[in-house]
Amino acid sequence: MGRVQGKVALVTGGASGIGLSAATLLAKEGASVVIGDFNVDGAKEAAREIRNQGGEATGIFLDASKEESIAEAVDFTVKKYGSLTILYNNVGLTNIQKDLDVVNIDLDEWDRLMNVNTKSVVIGSRYAIPHMKEAGGGSIINTASMAAFASDSIRSAYGASKAAVVQLTKYIATQYGKDGIRCNGVAPGLILTPAAKNNLSEELQATFMRYNALPYHGDPDDIGNAVLFLASDESKFMTGQTLQIEGGHYLANPTVPFFNEMAAKQKESN
Repeated sequence: MGRVQGKVALVTGGASGIGLSAATLLAKEGASVVIGDFNVDGAKEAAREIRNQGGEATGIFLDASKEESIAEAVDFTVKKYGSLTILYNNVGLTNIQKDLDVVNIDLDEWDRLMNVNTKSVVIGSRYAIPHMKEAGGGSIINTASMAAFASDSIRSAYGASKAAVVQLTKYIATQYGKDGIRCNGVAPGLILTPAAKNNLSEELQATFMRYNALPYHGDPDDIGNAVLFLASDESKFMTGQTLQIEGGHYLANPTVPFFNEMAAKQKESN
């Protein structure tokens, strides 16, 4: 207990899934947490549950596509809890109906994803950093994605926006490290959030599993615990890094599952 005792955190997109896990774990370990989400009722309910568990949290509305909304969330956090020392830029969007290959992609969707997935990180950091300087330092954590490291037949904008987050993380770390501000990222693979469970068929989940090095999928706490580590002083000599948390999905040569299956069949036949 107390790994982030006395720190103040703003978690964007914290009403559900990975953001909710991070907010809950930060509060459990002693941070005062503001949960900002477009789903304001969900944010308030998440904060209420954290308070019921003995933590300190407040839920507010946040539209990550609008600069003024992000600025207001930062200002609210500082006014409510006196400082801001942890910023978790977690909001991200994807749309497989419009975010296609580069010939067929809806360019309005390209602009929307770049605005929310990448620009919101810039804006959140832009408004948080002066307060972190005043506090003597802080930790910024950004949600990237394994889509930043491996290409796909669709989701061109999503992958490009998350790759930009990985590089932006390095720039922030370089530019503000001397102020005691660290900046790191997390790049999740398939995480079985409630939304993922509802939207991904069992067949698709099994396909992902086939390529995992580990015999299971990730859950939100696998990312939430990494965020907690990056927010805490346990990672005080770590900056500019993006942790790839994806169960070894991209680790091996893609032919490995086929050879494993061939070997298993041969073993059965013998």
